[in-house]
Amino acid sequence: MIPPQEASARRREIEDKLKQEEETLSFIRDSLEKSDQLTKNMVSILSSFESRLMKLENSIIPVHKQTENLQRLQENVEKTLSCLDHVISYYHVASDTEKIIREGPTGRLEEYLGSMAKIQKAVEYFQDNSPDSPELNKVKLLFERGKESLESEFRSLMTRHSKVVSPVLILDLISGDDELEVQEDVALEHLPESVLQDVIRISRWLVEYGRNQDFMNVYYQIRSSQLDRSIKGLKEHFRKSSSSSAVPYSPAIPNKRKDTPTKKPPKRPGTIRKAQNLLKQYSQHGLDGKKGGSNLIPLEGHEHDFRVKHLSEALNDKHGPLAGRDDMLDVETDAYIHCVSAFVKLAQSEYQLLADIIPEHHQKKTFDSLIQDALDGLMLEGENIVSAARKAIIRHDFSTVLTVFPILRHLKQTKPEFDQVLQGTAASTKNKLPGLITSMETIGAKALEDFADNIKNDPDKEYNMPKDGTVHELTSNAILFLQQLLDFQETAGAMLASQVLGDTYNIPLDPRETSSSATSYSSEFSKRLLSTYICKVLGNLQLNLLSKSKVYEDPALSAIFLHNNYNYILKSLEKSELIQLVAVTQKTAERSYREHIEQQIQTYQRSWLKVTDYITEKNLPVFQSGVKLRDKERQMIKERFKGFNDGLEELCKIQKAWAIPDTEQRDKIRQAQKNIVKETYGAFLHRFGNVSFTKNPDKYIKYQVEQVGDMIDRLFDTSA
Repeated sequence: MIPPQEASARRREIEDKLKQEEETLSFIRDSLEKSDQLTKNMVSILSSFESRLMKLENSIIPVHKQTENLQRLQENVEKTLSCLDHVISYYHVASDTEKIIREGPTGRLEEYLGSMAKIQKAVEYFQDNSPDSPELNKVKLLFERGKESLESEFRSLMTRHSKVVSPVLILDLISGDDELEVQEDVALEHLPESVLQDVIRISRWLVEYGRNQDFMNVYYQIRSSQLDRSIKGLKEHFRKSSSSSAVPYSPAIPNKRKDTPTKKPPKRPGTIRKAQNLLKQYSQHGLDGKKGGSNLIPLEGHEHDFRVKHLSEALNDKHGPLAGRDDMLDVETDAYIHCVSAFVKLAQSEYQLLADIIPEHHQKKTFDSLIQDALDGLMLEGENIVSAARKAIIRHDFSTVLTVFPILRHLKQTKPEFDQVLQGTAASTKNKLPGLITSMETIGAKALEDFADNIKNDPDKEYNMPKDGTVHELTSNAILFLQQLLDFQETAGAMLASQVLGDTYNIPLDPRETSSSATSYSSEFSKRLLSTYICKVLGNLQLNLLSKSKVYEDPALSAIFLHNNYNYILKSLEKSELIQLVAVTQKTAERSYREHIEQQIQTYQRSWLKVTDYITEKNLPVFQSGVKLRDKERQMIKERFKGFNDGLEELCKIQKAWAIPDTEQRDKIRQAQKNIVKETYGAFLHRFGNVSFTKNPDKYIKYQVEQVGDMIDRLFDTSA
């Protein structure tokens, strides 16, 4: 059982908790009542607010709608007024722009184009909205007048500011390809930058809005004239330089000039300049003797020796006395070569200018028209060169044909640039240069073949033969001509190959030696073809010299003549590089010439037999020492001395007037002959000098051995 005290305590505790719970419950009830009251108040307030909002909305919405309508009406009014102003402005365009159009675009292009834009819009408006209105005709007329003014301004700008390119600037432009040192590129300013921009804007407007292509014709006509005049000016520059004895500035020599060109001599293709001058001198007489032959006075003795010596020196002297004179004689050739290079550079520059001004789809056609006059002028001049060469061949003046070689070589070297410049032009334009190259190759091949034939068929004329037996002009002509081919081996080989001369020379043509082009051959084949040609010329020359040598009545002089010519040929071949070219097809050529030379020396030496035969052992009388000579024996000894003396004097007198230009050969022949005669005469004199065969020994023993040697030392020397 729970004790009473503990039960009483628990009851009091429970009662206290119950009392607390009742108080809490009473607080909650009070709070709920207050909350309900607040809720009722809030609902009442919200209901009142909703009612007021509804009243406000019912009042504002009509006002808003009315305001919106008013704003729309205002916008419509403003748009209507703006449209009216815009339309009205079209009616004022003519009056507002007429003064500007009348005064033209000069100096005010921006403003002028702005006015033209206004006029164009007016035209479009009236065409769409009022096609029958008089205002349309007015603005149309104004637009056409403005367009004509723009066309006139385009022509005026191009005419006033397109200047001929000076020769000095062109030469600087060309020199950029040949200079070894890096330098600033030479730029051509055909038009000032401001003018160029105006021209570009006008051209674009005319294409886009003017629907006009006539300005393109104006453009190419003006620029074509300037291009043609620039090239002609360069040619005239060369002519004036030649007439004033000044060497024209040439791009062939690197030049670091800035403002004023340094006049340096143009680069010469080998020795062709000197040889042309010399060959002109000879060709005036004609290799076949048909022209001027009666006026040719053969040079004698050392006069001819002097000529041959200087001809030989001229072949290798690039700075000799002939150089300046040849520069002047060949100014036309130099001018043409430079004009070809100038055309390429100027045409490239013209296309760059044209690309900025002319619409892309019209550029090729306009450029084709632009370059025609200058290109036709170059081609015509080239054909004139071919024609002159053809006439020269008929006259057998082969020096003129030599001008074709450097020109043809330059045309071939320039052809890739030509082809690049002419891309997109008409086929007839592209084919002009290849046609000229073909013509030059054909005439060159004709000249080479005719030259070989003339060497073979040059007649034997006594008055044309050197009286001293020195080198014949035919030989010097042939060697001079052949030496020019060294600097033009590929060009000359191509000339021969272009005519399919391989069959003529029996050279098998390997398909690998040709490209797709019928006239493009390998350098090795061209070299063999040229070597064969040179051998043919030398063979023809040798046969002709043999024939000419028969003109001489004296076999010894004939031998000296052949010796001199063979020796001149051999030394010329060796001095140049012709011998290497000949060796391509004739390995034994050098040995063969040496054998011919030695053979002629032996033939010459036989001329002394009629002198030495008098005193040789086999022809001497036999007698015993100490025994008195009989009259017959004494007479025989006298005859031997007299025959030797007379023969020696006669030969020395005759042969002293002969010439052997080569000092080494002259000394060799003299020494060999001196040794033979001195030895024979010494033995004879030793045997009979002390024999009493006459009362007057001085009459027969006229010369001592050393005197005989001295006389022979004076052979081939007219000054002795």
